[in-house]
Amino acid sequence: MNEKNLQNVEAITDMEQDFAQWYTDVVKKAELAEYSETGGCIIFRPNGYAIWELLQSELDKRFKQTGHENVYMPLLIPENLLQKEKDHIEGFAPEVAWVTHGGSEKLAERFCIRPTSETLFCSHYANIIQSWRDLPKLYNQWCSVLRWEKTTRPFLRTREFLWQEGHTAHATAEEALEETLRMLDVYTDVIENVLAMPVIKGKKTDREKFAGAVATYACECLMHDGKALQAGTSHYFGDRFAQVFSIQYTDRDNKLRHVHQTSWGVTTRLIGGLIMTHGDNNGLVLPPNAAPVQTVVIPVAQHKTGVTDAALGLYDRLKIKFRCKTDMTDKSAGWKFSENEMKGVPVRIEIGPKDIEKGRVIMARRDSGEKKEIPLEGAENALTDLLNNMQKQMFDKALQKQNERTSSAKTLGELNESLDSKLGFVYASWCGSEACEEEVKEKASATSRCIPFDSEPNGDCFCCGKKANHMVVWGRAY
Repeated sequence: MNEKNLQNVEAITDMEQDFAQWYTDVVKKAELAEYSETGGCIIFRPNGYAIWELLQSELDKRFKQTGHENVYMPLLIPENLLQKEKDHIEGFAPEVAWVTHGGSEKLAERFCIRPTSETLFCSHYANIIQSWRDLPKLYNQWCSVLRWEKTTRPFLRTREFLWQEGHTAHATAEEALEETLRMLDVYTDVIENVLAMPVIKGKKTDREKFAGAVATYACECLMHDGKALQAGTSHYFGDRFAQVFSIQYTDRDNKLRHVHQTSWGVTTRLIGGLIMTHGDNNGLVLPPNAAPVQTVVIPVAQHKTGVTDAALGLYDRLKIKFRCKTDMTDKSAGWKFSENEMKGVPVRIEIGPKDIEKGRVIMARRDSGEKKEIPLEGAENALTDLLNNMQKQMFDKALQKQNERTSSAKTLGELNESLDSKLGFVYASWCGSEACEEEVKEKASATSRCIPFDSEPNGDCFCCGKKANHMVVWGRAY
């Protein structure tokens, strides 16, 4: 990093000193978001919204490849509709915001601002599904939702946030469960291969599952400070909602049956996860596949003859294949370097008089700071290789960090000690009792993150000593 007199870098708190403040500093200094006058809500600045647009594009492409269609449901939900599914509304009741007046007149019935849209989709499905020929219904919605959170933090937990929510209806339980797990795999693909964030996949315990679901499956990620982040969830509803909302179809044998449903979603909290997985004390670090700008061309000594033309010529070549920009402002080259480092641009390309003379450019990696001289004529191929290597190496580095902060415990004391010393994920065998989960929460301030697909219990329950039925990943989470 350049000299410390660069004000935008000076303003970042060291992450080892105060991780929470470091996070807020990066959000603001990288111009991702700003606080708004609407309490608990943020303003998405162009840099932050561009990351969400890229994520939308990657997810939407995969949704459509798996046969899903986009729809849009109303923002407001009548109270009577929300009350139909008792477990569902009880799960969201503390977070619901209500509309009680239309203009100056009090409404005869309250409307809630959607915290999620299960009830609206169910009501719609009850109207449009009659026959087995109408199934499956594979719908997705891109929208914002509102949940009245008491404690908020940009991207990670805000009252209004952006997300997608998939809602599907199927003829059989087997088809619905297959859909639930398929969409979990879609999330894993994007989180690992676009965001370069390693994932542990598994099933949530009954205590931690979505309100009204038969089963919830989750992608769990580990942040730089050792806390867990639930990055995506996929829910199997069985026919619970279908029975409440009378979503029925006539099968091939002319018998009336209830559909089986799923719901799945990821939110803008993924941007927070991206920051906390890869960022450093110089600001944001973006993996190339998740970067709205993959490379920036910066002229050095641009006042000298030929430099601007050379920089623009290279930019015109690169923008055909890469998400690319150039900076022709009057700021010093050093300032431009630090500004783009702060914003996490993966590769900076420098070109000045000496470079032109030697027929080369300088490519600098944001993640490692490594610089290389590259022949000007071979810039496209060299940049392709560099971005591919960065993407893989950033994932590998995050996975190594996760492995270093993953341990096992045979007792509650061991789990607590491990979390106190280094946080991270802790594998421990569990009997399946909610009483044990509550004790872990009270004594270790930890929760079950998921029951991973690839693990079996090893010994007795770490909490009560009874026979263990599951291996569970535990952690302290955002």
